[in-house]
Amino acid sequence: MKNFVVLSGAGISAESGISTFRDSGGLWEQYSVEDVCTPQGYARNPQLVIDFYNERRKQLLDVKPNHAHEMVARLEEWFNVTVVTQNVDDLHERAGSKNVIHLHGELNKVTSSLDPNDPRCIRTLEPDEYEIHMGDKARDGSQLRPFIVWFGESVPNIEPAAEAVMKADYLLIIGTSLNVYPAAGLLGYASEEARIFLIDPADVQVNTYRDVNVLKCGASKGMDRLFELLGLKV
Repeated sequence: MKNFVVLSGAGISAESGISTFRDSGGLWEQYSVEDVCTPQGYARNPQLVIDFYNERRKQLLDVKPNHAHEMVARLEEWFNVTVVTQNVDDLHERAGSKNVIHLHGELNKVTSSLDPNDPRCIRTLEPDEYEIHMGDKARDGSQLRPFIVWFGESVPNIEPAAEAVMKADYLLIIGTSLNVYPAAGLLGYASEEARIFLIDPADVQVNTYRDVNVLKCGASKGMDRLFELLGLKV
């Protein structure tokens, strides 16, 4: 089977009702990135940050994978699929995708404030315990914090993501403008032989000399069109 890598971003989850950050009316208009998505913001006001992610988890309980997530999962009928996502939700997994690399962390997990990448301290929250509180401790005794990669922090999964892209026969970019590094650099790891597709309803400036097959539409409609282009049975 050939290797198919999907690079997904907020646009694929927007159809499920999850607020995006950068679009009009998105979360950045309600919150300052410096306050809720940086180590400095967490150090200044950990309560605000913990409450912010508690609300994001609560929202996640009310949404479901959409058609685009389901179609991405169906690609596994024909290909070895790796999903590399910038999203922190678990909608790819809930749709059935088996191999998902999260670049920016996972909303339904918590970890140590001292060493966020210590595997001993990373814990998955059950749906009925979506809230964490000040005073909740990780195994190392530090305050539990969201297992989220904040701006200014290292991205541990960028290397396995790059390795997956290097082996891709097909590369799909969906719901992301790939403007945020290091994720934006992943396209450069694609081989000369890889077929590249981009699904996005907006005009996206792709910084590559490569031939990119652009499908200018929403995520779900774009996945249907992709299946048609590849001759896959819907």
